[in-house]
Amino acid sequence: MAPSTKTKKAQIAKKRLILLDAHAILHRAYHALPDFSTSRGEPTGALYGISTMLIKIIEDLKPDYVVAAYDLPGPTYRHEAYKEYKAGRKKADDALVVQMKSSRRIFEAFDIPIYDKAGFEADDMLGTIVEQVKKGKGDPEKGEGMLDIIIASGDMDTLQLVDDKKVQVYTLKKGIKDTIMYDEQAVLARFGFGPKLIPDYKGLRGDPSDNIIGVKGIGDKTATILITTFGTIENIYKELNKKSSAGDENFIKAGITPRIIQLLRDNKEEAEFSKMLATIRPDAPIDFKLPERSFMQALDIKKINALWNELEFRTLGQRLEAMMGGLFFGMSSVTPVIKKELPVVPKDEVEKVGVALWLIRSDMTNPSLEDVLQFAKTDDFNDARKIIFDEMKKRGLDQVYNTIEAPLLPIVGRMEQRGVKVDRKLLKSLGETYHAEADRLQKKIWEYAGVEFNVSSPKQLGEILFDKLELTAKNMKKTSGGARSTRESELEKLRDLHPIVPLIFEYRELTKLLSTYIDTIPDLLDTEDRLHSDFIPAGTTTGRMASLDPNLQNIPVKTELGRAIRGAFVATPGFALAAFDYSQMELRIAAFLSGDEKMIEIFRSGQDVHTSVASFVFKVPQNEVTPDMRRQAKVINFGIIYGMGVTALKQNLGKETTRADAQKFYDDYFTTFSSLASYLDAVKAETARRGYTETFYGRRRYFEGINSKLPFIKAAAERMAINAPIQGTEADVVKLALIRIDEFVQKEGLENDVFPLLQVHDELVYEIREEKVNEIAPQIEKIMESVMDPKDTKGVVLVAKAHIGKNWGELK
Repeated sequence: MAPSTKTKKAQIAKKRLILLDAHAILHRAYHALPDFSTSRGEPTGALYGISTMLIKIIEDLKPDYVVAAYDLPGPTYRHEAYKEYKAGRKKADDALVVQMKSSRRIFEAFDIPIYDKAGFEADDMLGTIVEQVKKGKGDPEKGEGMLDIIIASGDMDTLQLVDDKKVQVYTLKKGIKDTIMYDEQAVLARFGFGPKLIPDYKGLRGDPSDNIIGVKGIGDKTATILITTFGTIENIYKELNKKSSAGDENFIKAGITPRIIQLLRDNKEEAEFSKMLATIRPDAPIDFKLPERSFMQALDIKKINALWNELEFRTLGQRLEAMMGGLFFGMSSVTPVIKKELPVVPKDEVEKVGVALWLIRSDMTNPSLEDVLQFAKTDDFNDARKIIFDEMKKRGLDQVYNTIEAPLLPIVGRMEQRGVKVDRKLLKSLGETYHAEADRLQKKIWEYAGVEFNVSSPKQLGEILFDKLELTAKNMKKTSGGARSTRESELEKLRDLHPIVPLIFEYRELTKLLSTYIDTIPDLLDTEDRLHSDFIPAGTTTGRMASLDPNLQNIPVKTELGRAIRGAFVATPGFALAAFDYSQMELRIAAFLSGDEKMIEIFRSGQDVHTSVASFVFKVPQNEVTPDMRRQAKVINFGIIYGMGVTALKQNLGKETTRADAQKFYDDYFTTFSSLASYLDAVKAETARRGYTETFYGRRRYFEGINSKLPFIKAAAERMAINAPIQGTEADVVKLALIRIDEFVQKEGLENDVFPLLQVHDELVYEIREEKVNEIAPQIEKIMESVMDPKDTKGVVLVAKAHIGKNWGELK
């Protein structure tokens, strides 16, 4: 006897179709990550959110097929029926609109089909696809019961499509990580009624987010009673229309007051109309077709990584590949995907090519072998090297590579190998002192709070400050997840409102120093108590080196607590530590790059730059410049070269400064140093034209956001561009100084007497044999000061100063 059709279907393994409500997920992701952007200033929070959601869906749901549904710009049939539909919603941020458009590239990279239709919403696409799948449209063998459908969404509107476990909704509860799966039982548990009655519920209570009015005067509780007692809106009015008084009596028995009964009678049209607006259409004019290949079979990791690399989501590819290396083995409907092994390449070779790539793409810091291969679009390292070096030469960056970056690499290798000696006992003593002080501060904070809580928890701290103590200030920002922010910039607004706030700043500084340095460094020391930090020549977008494990660039030097940690970095017996730093280097570079004669003359004549600027701006003789005038001049000197505007200048000058005062100070400064002003304007204009800045030596930094249509992205790019040639030239000079000093050491045969240890911004730290330090230190100073030819600096000398001692914290 031949098997029935039903039996045949039962023998076919069920497969899983994921329907993505792209519009809703993007909205949720954007508001969860509003400040997420690339190094070029392009907003990417929504794109990152949808990407991580896809990874989570692969991991949690193991899909056979994935399809995305979109809204299109313009009115829908709901707007035509009701012009006030969604009228209460504010216009989407420009940053979100931009990402909405570019998000389709992510689905294209994943080979995910997209469904949309003018006049219909994404929900209608989902509803129609569900209906067509149930009827077997697009694939007769996968009709009713042959596909499990899961709708992934960012809101609750799609819950009305839930059908037992055949159609479920996987939605975000909070942010982009906290999810929940709704089947029919879960919908019933949440609302008290089934999925199909959700439009009726909205028809009664309305939906403020969509400006659906419902029946005014009926809220959640009453709507729920009506729905659970009588069912659909049609049934409710059928009951109301009974000729006998039994209809009203049934409502009163259910707890519905005569006033509500009258509201229902008076607003029948509104209720029915609101239900129509809230109902997802199952008949949008689209023709759904199941993809020919399964989701995993169509996946092209190389294509996905290329896009993520462009968007600077550099860790997502690794997460995806790690999952795919073993997650899907044994699934009958999936072709196993095995992660392709990277070629074996010596570390120093990868580093050389990586530095070249970084010169081409300044935003791609510390490039890995994978980055190199992805950029060159090849799996062959030798081919990638040729492609990257050819591109570097084409852009005229080979000079920077050959004279600065390549010669620096072996020096950095020796710095890392030598390491710096650390006083383990001093660190232990500091740890005991700092932990005790942190405990004391914590108890004091608890006293002010009136309760013990985790001071390091943003959530708990927020509850104490904002709810219990009711502290608030103007323009307080929220976190990416919508909570009130307790980041430092926001707490600064509360500093003077309660004594608990300054204590929180102290506690945070202590605990950060403990976790980052004092408690961590001892475990990183070798058998001779030497610390071998990693120095990354291609570690920043500016050209400066970075350091890792630990990051020695960020030890605070302006606070006593930070300086004490530097004191634990000591000289090897028989040696002294010598730190060499450049004095006011960025201002000197700004002077000769801009050609501003007044600024140049200040440095040529050896005057104090801040006192001289104060004298010019305040129009008083130098001997009448007060300490406060000099302080204000220092703020604007450094602020201007970092693109500081009047508002930021006012904030940095102090609370007693009015905006009018800040504006006058700003105008007077640029009137005095007009060539500097013209130079900064020219940098902005040239960057907008070319898309990049250049240092004195030709190093480029790219700013793709400089011509953005989004004002905040363009403004941020302009601020960074103003400083890039100055900071980049500074980075070049410091690296050249390391090279010149190394050449001197090699030439004089001092390899066993002088060892480079650390590079921190403008500071170079060496270990020099004790009996030779007084002879060698002045020679190193001279080398550093002569890195640039005075002709190139228009006579401005790059002044270097030596500080010598037994530990880094007390160098004199």
